[in-house]
Amino acid sequence: MSAILPSIDSGAAPPRVGPAIIGVSMPGDGPEAVQRVVKVRRDYNSWVARETMEDYALRFTPRSFRKWSALRVANTAFGAASFLVLEAVGATLLVQYGFVNAALAIVATGLVIFLAGLPISIYAARHGVDMDLLTRGAGFGYIGSTVTSLIYASFTFIFFALEAAIMAYALDLAFDIPPAWGYLACALAVIPLVTHGVTMISRLQVWTQPVWIVLLVVPYVYVFDKSPHAFERLSSYAGVDGQGGRFSLPLFGAAMTVGIALITQMGEQADYLRFMPERASTTRLRWWAGVLIGGPGWVLIGIVKMLGGALLAYLAILHSVPVERAVDPNQMYLAAYEYVFPRETWAIAATALFVVVSQLKINVTNAYAGSLAWSNFFARLTHSHPGRVVWVVFNTLIALMLMELDVFQALSKVLGLYSNIAISWMMAVVADLVVDKPLGLSPPGIEFKRAHLYDINPVGVGAMGLASLLSVAAYLGLMGPMAQAFSALIALVTAFVAAPLIAWITRGRYYLARRPEATGPFTRLVRDGKATPFGRCTICERDYEADDMAHCPAYLGRICSLCCSLDARCNDMCKPGANWSAQWQRAAQRVLPRALWTRLDTELGRCLLLMAAILPVLALLFYFVAQYQLQPYAGDAADPFRRAVAQAIRQGLAGGFMKVFAALVVVAAIVTWWLVLTHKSRQVAQEESNRQTHALNAQTQELRREIESHRRTDLALQEANRQAERARTLADLANQAKTRYISAISHELRTPLNSIIGYAQLLDEDVSVPPHRRQAVSVIRRGGEHLLSLIEGTLDIARIEGGKLTLDVRPMRFHDALLQIARMFELQAAGKGIGFVTAFDEPLPEVVRCDERRLRQVLINVLGNAVKFTSAGQVTFRVRHAREMATFEIEDTGPGIAPGEAERIFEPFARGAASGAAVGGGTGLGLTISKMLTDLMGGEMTLSSTPAERSAAGEPGPGALFRIRLFLPEVRAAVAERALPRLARTGYLGARRRILLVDNDEVDRGLLASVLAPLGFELREADSGTACLTLLRACRPDAILMDLAMPGIDGWETIRRLRHQGLSDAPVAIVSANAFDRGLENDVAIAPSDFIVKPVRIAELLDWLGRALELEWTHAAAPPTDGVQPPAPEWVLPPEDRLAALDEMVGLGYYRGIVELLDGIRAAHPDCAGFVDHMQALARRFRLDAMAGLLRQARMAERR
Repeated sequence: MSAILPSIDSGAAPPRVGPAIIGVSMPGDGPEAVQRVVKVRRDYNSWVARETMEDYALRFTPRSFRKWSALRVANTAFGAASFLVLEAVGATLLVQYGFVNAALAIVATGLVIFLAGLPISIYAARHGVDMDLLTRGAGFGYIGSTVTSLIYASFTFIFFALEAAIMAYALDLAFDIPPAWGYLACALAVIPLVTHGVTMISRLQVWTQPVWIVLLVVPYVYVFDKSPHAFERLSSYAGVDGQGGRFSLPLFGAAMTVGIALITQMGEQADYLRFMPERASTTRLRWWAGVLIGGPGWVLIGIVKMLGGALLAYLAILHSVPVERAVDPNQMYLAAYEYVFPRETWAIAATALFVVVSQLKINVTNAYAGSLAWSNFFARLTHSHPGRVVWVVFNTLIALMLMELDVFQALSKVLGLYSNIAISWMMAVVADLVVDKPLGLSPPGIEFKRAHLYDINPVGVGAMGLASLLSVAAYLGLMGPMAQAFSALIALVTAFVAAPLIAWITRGRYYLARRPEATGPFTRLVRDGKATPFGRCTICERDYEADDMAHCPAYLGRICSLCCSLDARCNDMCKPGANWSAQWQRAAQRVLPRALWTRLDTELGRCLLLMAAILPVLALLFYFVAQYQLQPYAGDAADPFRRAVAQAIRQGLAGGFMKVFAALVVVAAIVTWWLVLTHKSRQVAQEESNRQTHALNAQTQELRREIESHRRTDLALQEANRQAERARTLADLANQAKTRYISAISHELRTPLNSIIGYAQLLDEDVSVPPHRRQAVSVIRRGGEHLLSLIEGTLDIARIEGGKLTLDVRPMRFHDALLQIARMFELQAAGKGIGFVTAFDEPLPEVVRCDERRLRQVLINVLGNAVKFTSAGQVTFRVRHAREMATFEIEDTGPGIAPGEAERIFEPFARGAASGAAVGGGTGLGLTISKMLTDLMGGEMTLSSTPAERSAAGEPGPGALFRIRLFLPEVRAAVAERALPRLARTGYLGARRRILLVDNDEVDRGLLASVLAPLGFELREADSGTACLTLLRACRPDAILMDLAMPGIDGWETIRRLRHQGLSDAPVAIVSANAFDRGLENDVAIAPSDFIVKPVRIAELLDWLGRALELEWTHAAAPPTDGVQPPAPEWVLPPEDRLAALDEMVGLGYYRGIVELLDGIRAAHPDCAGFVDHMQALARRFRLDAMAGLLRQARMAERR
């Protein structure tokens, strides 16, 4: 192999990954925890991310990137056949073994390489994989192919150095550039051509292919034309030593051993053929032609070039060129080009051009293939990938170092061993492709992903190891001269036979660590009429074809092959027991005795095993370096003195090498021991982490079960919520319909009631009505007011349910109000002969914030029911106030409420069966409204009741207990207004005011006019909105009373127009039966206090006028009519608290409460009979204003 060489006298940043976060996943209910790695997005640097530079190193070549035609890819791969080492090999075989043996060896070598390269080329082109990925899936496993990556990488940088050296000699020949500088120039010139991968290389090969072919063919044409008889004696050339004149089996074998080392070139062809388009996307003939030309097709031109090298070397020898220089391609083609050009300078220029073009074409391939090999090698060992470009530079620098150190002679010995190992590798791959797969000993296709492969597959690794061991032993002469000559053939046959045999013994179970799992649905991209499935990597979040994806249990998702290769945190969770350490342990336990195995399975044993692997490599390295350094001092000089000096130098150098080797062994032992201990420390830490993970499993499993239970409950709740939402929607629709109905019926009822009650009030106060008709008028008025209370109650419920009832929250004199309410019901209870107990926890706040009207309504309703339905015993009224919360308890000893009735007692119109219809009247809405108002105020009302059997006999029983809790914050800085006794209004002071009445109902207008005209108001009337606007242009009223429901434009629109047109800025009050509109937001600034609901309460109407017009009312001194007189001197007045309670009832217009309170006063104070009789007479006629005036005078008299 040394004769191949011409005679001469002389990294990167890892991908950016976020912080590693380790979590615990429990995919099942088993006791073992599964370590799961939390997804952290991986960002690659720009060299890796740009596929035009990366060229899918470490991974499957996607169909979308195979954009070139089959012939374009074939031309790119075929360009590698330009390397001039072929000519050098042919010349060397001629010189050393004679023409006969050389020619036969060249043809035999070409045939073997062609047959071996054909399946490699087909599988690389069909499956889109480079040589390393092909090796993984062809019997070597994921880590086992790391050794072959190193072999492959060394092939590329060694041949890069050889080819660059030839080019440097051409530069020296043409331009007198020193070899040292020529080496640098030839190495650096390649880097920019390779950084952009096959895209740039393909262009280079296309541009240079015609030039190279012309420069290659022209000299042969001229030689055969001008000297046709120059090679007549070539067939009888016997070589330098004259032993190759005829066929010799040892010489033939030795020649084959030299030539067959070129089989590794098939790896570089496979690196290009992975870009071949799919066979379905091109014609069958073109695809096969491309595979043959770009794959083993180079062998055909290679055979021709090797034979041509032999011819040109023989020609150079005929031209008296020394044999050691005749094998230099520069000298060969210079001798040939001298036949083409008459001038030597032209021949030198043509030779230099040809050599430079040829060597650039091959060295871009060497650098490109080397970058792929180094990427695969370091990615698997370090779990990092700085980018293929980094390894281009790395590979080039190694080749440059070899050239600059001038170690070519040492390389010749290394190449002898290397060729045997490389042949063993390639033939193990070929055996798997052509024997194991057809026989079913290995799975079909090429599985290259880490997630699916064993780290070590004994089929390829074992076959290569066995073949390498036998062939290297034969090469070193341990098996005799004949075996030494055929060492390469031994490697070839041994690997080819051993691979199927091991696959059969192991039954192929080490090809796949697990079967590929479904990774979910893929997005399909149609390209050239064919749908290609794509998926997104869960780590780098990039899209890849399905062939490049695997399911990762550590990340619980799809992962691309590159992220899978670079991940260092998953600990091969996807394939337990398939990593190399587990495989080694199992193999050692089977093969080694137990006593020996237990000693090896320690830190010291592992250190010794590593040293046993490192020491032979170091020894071999030092052996070749020492041989290279000692070769000049071989001691074969004729002069004894020179021989003695050379011997002394050899001994000194040998001793120095031994000392350096010993020191290096010590350093290696220290580093090895440190690595073993570091690995042990990391292993202990990992085991501790696993133990902690397992300790968390019980809690995690329980938590997951609980979460799952909650999830099911949540789903059930969601379904229930959906059903409830549907029911609520239906209820809302029904409620809206009910609200519309109530609103409509309320309006229709209020309109006639307005006339009935209004005129009943006027008739009741009219002195001209005969006395025997007053009782009938009173009945009409009471009936109308009862019907109005029923309407008001129903309307309140509808407002609350529709969310249209608003609260009027303001300061309220809490303590005083409670006393008034209590006094009111004390009299009623006394009238029935039952007790009324008040229990106020002192001190109660003086002032709180609440809606006083609604609070009084709730308490009066509940207390009224308690007094009404209690026939014996007592009613207890308790009040507590703490932490801004007020609690009211109303407890009675009445008949109680049965449990079945307690659930519906708050429903509208519901009455308990025990209450009896004869006990008292009512609308049946009191409790319903009270409960709804309590809820609206943010409180709660509860009922607890135990019906008493004794209540039927009139005995006191447990009765019912209502508890009301409300948030009533105390107000310390505010003072609530005190209610003053109301006086009857007879007019007002000042200028006369003009009021505009707008109502389409003439009866309603007449009612308002009959109330307002006697008080001194000037009235104008309009029966529609249009009439109102017309009237406003002629007069300017001081106030406007506006109805809403009118024909044409309604009241709201009328107000908008009169404001927008500037017709009047007088205050407007709504007087309407549309009670639902009260409190609604509007765009005409009508507040709830400006809304008077029909039937009109005269006092409310006058109160509004007083506020709006700032009137000073005049009042009657005393009720002037119908026996209403000042308190007679002989009357005995009730106590002040009774008068205040009666005044409160009169102010509320609570007729039943007034009657019961007067009955209570009569029972408690018989001497007040005159006062009670007079007040009862006024009450029967609903002379509430007269009663209020009389009470005011009575209280003033009482104070005096």
